[in-house]
Amino acid sequence: MKFLFIVQGEGRGHLTQCIALEKILRNNGHEVVEILVGKSASRQLPSFFQKNVVAPVSRFESPNFLPSPSTKRSNVFRSLFYNLFRTPAYLKSMSFINRRIRETNADAVINFYELLTGLTYAMYPIHVPQICIGHQYLFLHKDFVLPEHLKIKIRVLNFFSKLTCIGASHKLALSFTNMDKDKQHRITVVPPLLRKEVFSLNPTKGDYIHGYLVNSGFAENVEYWHKINPETPLRFFWDRKGESPVKVIDETLSFYQLDDKEFLRQMSGCKAYASTAGFESICEAMYLGKPILMVPAHIEQDCNAFDAVRNGAGITSSDFDLGSLIAFSSDFNPNIEFKVWVDKASQMIMSAIEDGLHYYYIGHTYTVVRKVLQ
Repeated sequence: MKFLFIVQGEGRGHLTQCIALEKILRNNGHEVVEILVGKSASRQLPSFFQKNVVAPVSRFESPNFLPSPSTKRSNVFRSLFYNLFRTPAYLKSMSFINRRIRETNADAVINFYELLTGLTYAMYPIHVPQICIGHQYLFLHKDFVLPEHLKIKIRVLNFFSKLTCIGASHKLALSFTNMDKDKQHRITVVPPLLRKEVFSLNPTKGDYIHGYLVNSGFAENVEYWHKINPETPLRFFWDRKGESPVKVIDETLSFYQLDDKEFLRQMSGCKAYASTAGFESICEAMYLGKPILMVPAHIEQDCNAFDAVRNGAGITSSDFDLGSLIAFSSDFNPNIEFKVWVDKASQMIMSAIEDGLHYYYIGHTYTVVRKVLQ
């Protein structure tokens, strides 16, 4: 079968999931004909992505979260007004997505949580099955429970998630742990999609803290903590435009431009990991047995962090209080069952995609037959 991938370009998680799934599909005799990746003015496509995919890559303007003036947590209202102003550009992107679905002759679309894909299916008469994949669809599962203080936030996130999967025949919810299939909402829970490089690493416990800043404004937090605790080596990654590959602050603090192989290599050898609670890097750190500090930058990451803590990944904070991470790591025990779960990913995800397409074609055939009989 021929698949068209459409990927949200925010952060590195959806990009690494895309790389991993292309590999799985190719190993099972399928083809990815093209990868469409959303873009924004504030972020660049990491060079590691195009180096690690086989299919040609095309870009389109896509909505994104805008951080607050301090460039830390995402600001919902600022993001809303900015993206409303960009509506004409997004309408052009939807026309582009529709055109590429037709012109590539794809048999199916895999949507990595890209909003405009769902809206394109709402606007155009598209007769190609769409399967959505992402951790966010877990929060739509009938059995997923969040604490009271997150329930208002989850309603906002779930509204957004439902927009991304308009017209989808099935949803694959990436999860830290297994759950039963939710037939009512057409959700199958599957293991995280980790890149093959993660499985080949031999983790060791070094003396430095490794980190990733999805909003580079958090660098101020890190530098502030570092001034008080200069004896602790810190190696943080970001994707700040215009910076050199490595920005050395002093002997024990450096900021690295995002390079995925180097990112994983340094994660493998670190003492602990600190990040803004993106699902993919949390999973990588859990698989490598690293204690984690999560500093959520928006609604989705608040929910990610809660779920990760519940599964023994680490602790959360409102800022990069690395001292609390060091204290937590002193008696940390990795979640061994998580590795067993992740190792089932390839087989379970391939099976879930095949089931989703099967249900689509059964439903499509039923609709055609019913129209003929009428």
